[in-house]
Amino acid sequence: MPKAVLEGSLIVGDDRAAIVVSRFNDLVTERLLAGAVDTLHRHGLADDHITVVRVPGAFELPLAAQRLARSGQFTMVVCLGAVIQGETTHHEYINHQMAGGILQASLSTDVPVAFGVLTCPTMEQALDRAGGKAGNKGVEAALAAIEMANLLRTMQAHGL
Repeated sequence: MPKAVLEGSLIVGDDRAAIVVSRFNDLVTERLLAGAVDTLHRHGLADDHITVVRVPGAFELPLAAQRLARSGQFTMVVCLGAVIQGETTHHEYINHQMAGGILQASLSTDVPVAFGVLTCPTMEQALDRAGGKAGNKGVEAALAAIEMANLLRTMQAHGL
């Protein structure tokens, strides 16, 4: 039997959340944003504890996320974007660097930076994942951010 099992809850206290959202592919990203904000509200976060920062595209998400995480004002950051494959390999360069940058923003600040970026071959698939038949990645990212913020507090309370 394990000595301890640590998990994060989905209850928001006096947390503050930042959401960084890409304007590119806004037909998709606005739906992701609506899902993330609604989720934060449903779990107890008031509007005045949510800051939305808009960036031009997915490539710019990591820098804004890192700045927000380093500010000390937020207990969680949610990154939202949509990179659609298209006819060139441009998406590969964007996706790899953007994902690594978001990870680095979280690791370098000890603030949960949730990945809510769709990387889909078609716009139809992106819309399906932004509130369509495949759920809403914005909701999932907000839930992950809440859970991780709580888990980090629990770990700290256990001296970890």
